[in-house]
Formats: sequence, structure tokens, C-alpha cells
Amino acid sequence: TSLAREAAAVGRALEAGDVAAARARLPHLCGRDPQALDADGVARAVVESVAENTSDAVVGALVWGAVAGVPGLLGFRAVNTLDAMVGHKPPRYRRYGWASARLDDLAGWPGARLTAVLTTVAGGDPRGAARAWRADAARHPSPNAGPVEASFAGALGVRLGGTLSYGGRVEHRPVLNGAAGRPVRAGSGDIDRAVRLSRRVSWLALGVCAGARLLARGIVRKGRTS
Repeated sequence: TSLAREAAAVGRALEAGDVAAARARLPHLCGRDPQALDADGVARAVVESVAENTSDAVVGALVWGAVAGVPGLLGFRAVNTLDAMVGHKPPRYRRYGWASARLDDLAGWPGARLTAVLTTVAGGDPRGAARAWRADAARHPSPNAGPVEASFAGALGVRLGGTLSYGGRVEHRPVLNGAAGRPVRAGSGDIDRAVRLSRRVSWLALGVCAGARLLARGIVRKGRTS
């Protein structure tokens, strides 16, 4: 709910032409340097954050909840939060942050793949999502954000990735869906479409994970009674 709310708030500010308000709200979603972004850059950051957080904050938690119940769900969120807090902190927290980031990569692997699959199913362009996932996911520096952002880019028909700034450090990331997508534009409805896709993926993930949990329980009970 908060993911959709914050993304929509930035989108409304951009539609109103208030880039300063959109920049001020962006840190509620991601850790990028908002002052380094123009209106289109803010919109792209929001779409990328919606995609990545659909996996990290929703689908990944549901997967671990299906595997290990409430302890699994809370454990995954703890790992993910730890990575967000110290996973990208050089150089003082380099060793601690490195361990947190690698643990998050491991815990997030199944949720990211399920998110990409469901994005391909629920998006407006299944072929485009699958093509972008296959062609570009491995080029992303994150093993989990790559499939998620690439599939979102293909499903929405936009380009994601490129130059961004974190804590004064500029990164040049590969462009995802660059051959078939168009740039994300402020005020074009791209943020709203990303939020709607995120919601569809989240509901599908809830159904899949709840069904898997119930099926596993049924198999265990059947094994005990046989």
C-alpha cells in the first residue's frame, strides 16, 4: 500500500509540473540523489523502484512466508531491510555491508524470479517482457533486480536503467529493453501503469504462494495418515 501511495504522490507532483515536490518525495521510495534528476529522471527512478520493491517488499516476503510461515516472512524482511540500510555503504561498512548484500541476494533469488514470471503473465506485452528478461537481465549488476526490472520494462514498453547517482556516486548501468522500449516520461502515465502492474503481480503472487502453502500442508497431512 505504501509503495503505491508514495509512487502515486510523486506521479501527481510531476503531472502538476512541480519537480521540486517530486524530488522531495523521491527519497520515500529509493536512495538516489533526487537533485541530480530532471522530471523524466525522477519518473524513471519511480518506475524502477516500484518494480524492484514489488519483488523485495511483497513477492519475496510472500515466498518465504509460504516456505516457513510468519518467521520466514519476517526473516526475509529483516534481511532485506538490513541490506537497504548498510548494503551499499562504503568504505566504513564495506565488509558488513557486503555480507548483508550477498545474504539479501540469496534470500531474494526465488522471489525475484517469481516476480519476473508473474510480470510476464500480467503485463500488457508478455512477449516483450519475456524478450527483455532473456536479453537484458544478466547485464544488470544485481542478480535479482535484473530479471524484475527487465521484465517490467518489457511489459510496460519502456527503457529502464542507464546513468544514476547514489550518495554522490555516479553509476552507469546497462539499459534494459533498449531496443524495443521508449524513455520513461514524466506525466505520461508510466508511473500509474507501473503501479497497476505491481498490484496485479502482488495479487497473483499471493494466490500462488497461498496455494503452494495449502498444497504442501495437504501433502504432509496425507503422508502422515497413510
